[in-house]
Amino acid sequence: MRMTIGVILAALALYAVACVGLFLAQRSLIYFPQPRRFGAPESVIKLPVDGAVLDVSVRPETGPRAVLYLGGNAEDVSASLPSLGTTFPGQALYLLHYRGYGGSSGTPSEAALFADALALFDMVRARHPQVTVIGRSLGSGVAVHVASVRPVARLVLVTPYDSIAGIAGMQFPWFPVTLLLRDKFESGTYAARVNAPTTIIAAGNDELIPRASSELLMTRFKPGVARYINVPEAGHNTISDSPLYGPGLAGEMAPQPALKAN
Repeated sequence: MRMTIGVILAALALYAVACVGLFLAQRSLIYFPQPRRFGAPESVIKLPVDGAVLDVSVRPETGPRAVLYLGGNAEDVSASLPSLGTTFPGQALYLLHYRGYGGSSGTPSEAALFADALALFDMVRARHPQVTVIGRSLGSGVAVHVASVRPVARLVLVTPYDSIAGIAGMQFPWFPVTLLLRDKFESGTYAARVNAPTTIIAAGNDELIPRASSELLMTRFKPGVARYINVPEAGHNTISDSPLYGPGLAGEMAPQPALKAN
């Protein structure tokens, strides 16, 4: 009996240690800062924000339309500047390097990314009244939040999720991730407040974001706001290689009904 109790107590102690370890390491599992490897120095502007100075890769234009791009958790967004330039000719481009990414100072967190994206949006819209916001992967959660509180002209979500907390719960089913997680990125909560025309672009073979999560997010929007595009055979990190990707971003593809998840 005493041995059984000892085994149980030891197991509980190990479980508690594992929970503490997961809590302490959680942001290192979400954010993978990358240096800026592309673009000339003149293609980068500095955006001072509370507690940091951010790098923004840009293609300046003087017209009324602009694109604000929010990338994935391990993405050097400067690499997307040429392709976005082709997809959105004549529009100004602003690609945010999150805190700790590129040459941006500071440390990434959900609250910081939300605040920084709003600061960039406000700067961009003061120059260009029609702003399309694109969020890819992690950035989709940031983009949804921006569109829920700002007058976004159009919202595009690439390989999006309904909630990081929900995905973490599937990856760590034995842990109380809802209690442990500090950065939950509850996109589904913000989606209900979005009025901008929204395009969801999902990868048919996404190995990181379950299709069910993207489709659940689709249902969170008010009727008629969001449309769904499936890029068949594409993976989470290869979706931009598909010939369907550019037209999807630009809004040139017909919408599809969301597929019923297996």
